[in-house]
This record gives sequence, structure tokens and C-alpha cells, in this order.
Amino acid sequence: MSSNKKLLILPGDGIGPEVMREVRRVVDWMDRRRHVSFNIEEGLVGGAALDAEGTPCSDETVARAKAADAVLFGSVGGPKWDSMPFDKRPELGVLRLRKDLGLFANLRPAVVLDPLVEASSLKPDLVRGLDVMIVRESTGGIYFGEPRGIHTDAKGKRTGIDTEVYTEDEIARVARIAFDLARKRRNKVTSVEKANVMQSGRLWRAVVGEIGKAEFRDVELEHMYADNCAMQLCSRPKQFDVILGSNLFGDVLSDLAAALTGSLGMLPSATLGAVDSSGRRHALYEPVHGSAPDIAGKGIANPCAQILSFAMLLRWSFGMEEDARLLESAVEKVLGGGLRTADIMQAGMARVGTSVMGEAVVRELDKLSA
Repeated sequence: MSSNKKLLILPGDGIGPEVMREVRRVVDWMDRRRHVSFNIEEGLVGGAALDAEGTPCSDETVARAKAADAVLFGSVGGPKWDSMPFDKRPELGVLRLRKDLGLFANLRPAVVLDPLVEASSLKPDLVRGLDVMIVRESTGGIYFGEPRGIHTDAKGKRTGIDTEVYTEDEIARVARIAFDLARKRRNKVTSVEKANVMQSGRLWRAVVGEIGKAEFRDVELEHMYADNCAMQLCSRPKQFDVILGSNLFGDVLSDLAAALTGSLGMLPSATLGAVDSSGRRHALYEPVHGSAPDIAGKGIANPCAQILSFAMLLRWSFGMEEDARLLESAVEKVLGGGLRTADIMQAGMARVGTSVMGEAVVRELDKLSA
């Protein structure tokens, strides 16, 4: 059937193409069983784009991403490109996409599924039922601020410079995303910064507080220093609902929260832009894990984070809540049945590779939709 759901797939490097293949199985299943089809294009990004096009993200790829209704991204980077100049690093591919598409709000859920409670590094009673959403600002802050670079003085001594810069508007728009999400969840936002030692942190705390007071009085707002939040995530993680942070602190805290769930291989993410006058917004979906070059090509990567990123895509970009929940349930059912990839392997479970895990999810979709 014809479809106006335009989807750009960018597998990237390392395990990206391997886990993306399992998503294509799900897409084929939806076409076959749910009568939902997508107009799919595939492109290059990261190291793969460097090799073929001389840049980690070409102008053409950006144009195709802007024309798409959603972008499904894999992973980028690897030792092959470690010696590249900074402006040619594969990781700049995804940074360019976020910047050029205006994708300012990165949503990273940290959910502990019941079958994986024992896989967490924390005691089961601390993480059972954990469901935290981290909202990370993703187009500003220290990753984009100027001036930046490595400078050598007259004596030959080097100085590395990165600048943390945030405007009031950048903080306000991502804060509204966090508050809106909290209203749909448990009605609490914890905003993190370092207002005690950083001027940008002082502004962050002030603006988030103003937005909460003026527009979201019904949502509980808590301010917390980022280092304390890291400690609290490891000691009492279930106190949190939505955690709001800058590009840097959101990056660090979301990886820490991911560790609580047992594996980066289980965690999806969405990066959203503003809603335009037509109700459409640019969005990019990707697993939290990286390219994992040490296991690339071995067929052992966990595809669940990539599959769950597709579920987020169905929910946020196409409003397909029922299908998103169906896919999430299928993943949890497969894990409940005892299948595990190497990263989440537990005693008494059956260890499987990437393709078997993907096939099992599709089979479970068949059962759930029968």
C-alpha cells in the first residue's frame, strides 16, 4: 500500500547496520500484518559517510532528513577514524543533524523491565519498577559553544577551550518539553545544573523556575546539583520522574541511568524539534549505545535498543501508540521467555545473537496480534 510516512534510515558504523537490520524485520512485519507501510530511504552517516563522501554528514543527507517525517539512526564511530581531524570526526554527523534540524530535546527513558531486574548493577529492590525519563538539551551548551579549540601560546604550551553557553530561550523551550512530559507521567521534574559554581547554571535554574511558576504550577519542580543527582540515581533512583539537564549533564546522567537498567543495549532515545504550524516536527531516534566496534560484525549485538527506538518513533512521530505498545510488549515478552544477548546474559537464560533476538521479537508480535 502507498504511504505518506517518510522515514530516513541511517545505520552508520559498527553495530549500527546489524541492529538496524532487525528493525527492518519489524517494518516488514508491520507492512505484512498491520497493513502499515513506510516510504523508506537509506543513507550514510559517520565513518561510512566519511569513506564514501568525505564528510560525516553530507548536505544531501541533511536535506533528505529535513524532507523525512522521522529519522532512524544507528551509531557512528570506530578506531578506523580515530586519527581524523576533529572537524572530520564521525560523531559530528549526528551533531550536525541535531543542529541543522533543530532537534533540541533529547528524550532518554531509563526503564527496568521486570525480566531484567537482576541484570542491574544495583540491588533489585532499588530498581524494580524503575521508570525515569531524562530530557537533555541537545543543540546548545558546551558541545556547541564558542570559543572552542586547542590553542598553543608563544612558549609552545597548549590550552583546550570549550565554552558553556545557554540563552534564556534555549533553556525555556526544553524546560517546557520536560514539564509537558511530567504531566503525562507522575507530575514531577527534577532540574539539574551546577548553579553553585557556573553562571550558565544560575541562569538555567532561574529560567526553569520561572517557566514552572508561570505555566506549570501543577507540576512539582525540584532543583538539584548535577553531581548530587548522580549520587541519588545510584542510591534512590525511584525518587525521580523526569530529569531535565543541559547537553553535558544530560549526556552524563543518561548514561549513568542506563547502567541502572542493566545494559546500554536496552535503551532507546528520541531527539525532537519544535512543532511547526502544520503540527509536524523533525525528529531523530537512536539507541543510547554507541557503535561498539569491539563486537561489530560478530552478530552478538543487542538489537533491542534499536527496536525500542523504532517504537518511540511510532509513538512520537506518527501517533501510533497502539503499535508502539505492541512492539514494547513483544520485546518484554521475549526477555521474559529467557532469551538474552551477551550484554544482558544471566544464569539459566538462553544466550542468542542479534538475528535470533530480532526474529524472536517478530514471532512474539505474531502471537500478540493473533
